[in-house]
Amino acid sequence: MDGSGWRPVKRTRTFEDVLAQIERRIAEDGLTAGDRLPAERRLAEQLGVSRSSVREAMRVLETLGVVSSQAGRGPDAGAVLISRPDSALTDLLRLHLGLASLELREVIDTRHMIEQWAAARAASVRAGTSTLAAAVAGMEGARSAEEFVEHDTDFHCAIADASGNRLVAAIMRSLRDSMRRYAVEAVERLGDTSILHADHVRILAAIEQGEPDEAARAVSEHLAHAYPSLFPH
Repeated sequence: MDGSGWRPVKRTRTFEDVLAQIERRIAEDGLTAGDRLPAERRLAEQLGVSRSSVREAMRVLETLGVVSSQAGRGPDAGAVLISRPDSALTDLLRLHLGLASLELREVIDTRHMIEQWAAARAASVRAGTSTLAAAVAGMEGARSAEEFVEHDTDFHCAIADASGNRLVAAIMRSLRDSMRRYAVEAVERLGDTSILHADHVRILAAIEQGEPDEAARAVSEHLAHAYPSLFPH
């Protein structure tokens, strides 16, 4: 990375501005895991800020799991990217969802909107379904509500992945993690998981056969079976 793409940052809220610049450069330069950011001193000079502001921004990125700071000189100086910023989004969203004390209806409504779109999208692009099929098999052999929910989570997150939208996938994982306890309670309340299993088979078939409308409809009816009190007939 050379210094041509850096812009002097505002003096107010300096460390947030440094973070924004670093994330912008990561995106614009197409950097990936293993690439190295400029050394602290050089980065401070390019941004026109103090080294302490750069150090604070790097500490935040390291805490988020975006970079790994390494001591060194010359070509070995500077933090190394260990993930893209969007891969840390799931953990942040899960934390914020937990702190927000959201009601179950709010979470399920959001899942309903997101997952209908994701399933329809996966079906329209004829996405691969091996992960979905493995999750269905896992649910069929589950011996407890907790085990069923583990495979159920894998299934629904795989739908989001199959949509090809990384933000949708991150949001879905956060939603599922934040409502794991409710999901287990829902399965225990139903007792018989045969209806839920049949729902998953139906969703899988719709995606495999490239039927987006059926995939969206199957997702909607599945959530109604899992949370009947939230989907009054």
